[in-house]
Amino acid sequence: MLLELALWLGQDIRAFNVFGYITLRTMLAALTALVISFIFGPGVIRWLAAKKIGQAVRDDGPKSHLAKAGTPTMGGALILIAVAITILLWGNLDNRYVWVVLFVTLGFGAVGWVDDWRKVVHRDPKGLASRWKYFWTSLIAGAAAIYLGFSADFPAQTELIVPFFKSVAYPLGVFGFIALTYFTINGTSHAVNLTDGLDGLAIMPTVMVTAALAIFAYVAGHVGFSKYLGVPYIEGAGELAVLCGAICGAGLGFLWFNAYPAEVFMGDVGALALGAAMGCIAVIVRQEVVLFIMGGLFVAETLSVMLQVAYFKWTGGKRIFRMAPLHHHYELGGWKETQVVVRFWIITLMLVLFGLSTLKLR
Repeated sequence: MLLELALWLGQDIRAFNVFGYITLRTMLAALTALVISFIFGPGVIRWLAAKKIGQAVRDDGPKSHLAKAGTPTMGGALILIAVAITILLWGNLDNRYVWVVLFVTLGFGAVGWVDDWRKVVHRDPKGLASRWKYFWTSLIAGAAAIYLGFSADFPAQTELIVPFFKSVAYPLGVFGFIALTYFTINGTSHAVNLTDGLDGLAIMPTVMVTAALAIFAYVAGHVGFSKYLGVPYIEGAGELAVLCGAICGAGLGFLWFNAYPAEVFMGDVGALALGAAMGCIAVIVRQEVVLFIMGGLFVAETLSVMLQVAYFKWTGGKRIFRMAPLHHHYELGGWKETQVVVRFWIITLMLVLFGLSTLKLR
């Protein structure tokens, strides 16, 4: 019902000339998603609590986290609802890139929903079996990668752009582009999921990185700006700025309830979806390397887990970190949860600004 109403209102909005301005619609999308999150947030939290969809806490983790047991989770569904309604209102539904990103976002969100539902409702600690989780996310990422690969303008839109160098780009070819797209979407999705372990830790960096991607999308979709800044022109990519605005607004609205002490957690339904969305947008606007820079927090969290597991197996039980992912290492080292979160936010802000500087430093 809500989606039908949003689609109907969106058709009326499209009758106004204002619909042609991407920058204005991006701001309106952010505000709309923010308001939707504020309005529906309390109801979603009450529904999750009534269904006893509560977070399970690791026994071997920081003791301060034991008090979080039972806090409603799967709140990422609120973000997806806000984004979907907002895009129906302010997005250009004739743009193929919008549908590709929505397909990836909602598809990964559905996989995360099933995983969360099995964990908290069916009391299955394993949730969706890892092989099936990887199968479905791979299927979604692979489908998007194949579509983008075979619909891209060859070779300009299939090159790996190296930031800071004006004319350095590596031709990937169609199949190389497909492989890079697949790994970028899947990798970013699971990286955000690993980062989502403290109140507000994952959502604010996601908002900051997505806001920067909105700028890259707008530049890539603008003939004049893309030429001046040395960015590949991608016809239609500018419309992704509106989608980024919706994600930012919905993310800030979710942070209102997820800030310490959190009333609700994102769950896999939100973390997997948002990570996949960022990966997909970065691929479309040809900024995979810049995403790696701006999302350095997600990269560090993922590497900490990989290194911990590998070193543990190699040494027969020794550890590099007190606990992985990385944020738990600092918690066990004496940092308060709020200190870890805010300091990681500051690091992400610095990385995002550094990533944005690549627009001019070429």
